[in-house]
Amino acid sequence: MLFKNKKNSKTYDKENQIPVLRCSICTGEQVAGFKDKTTGKFNDVTLIRTDADLKQFMKEYGVEKITKEY
Repeated sequence: MLFKNKKNSKTYDKENQIPVLRCSICTGEQVAGFKDKTTGKFNDVTLIRTDADLKQFMKEYGVEKITKEY
């Protein structure tokens, strides 16, 4: 076989970052990303519009549990 299917799994620093879903109270906008445990800095990855978007994010990064921040 000449070409193999690449997995779309992406990684993050599991020791220093936690997955977070940042939600806006005013607009309802949701952004998925990772928050640094030591500095508290949030790195946004993708905009979440539907439950399918959230499931895709969790599948890509191998996240089983995600917390919400407002």
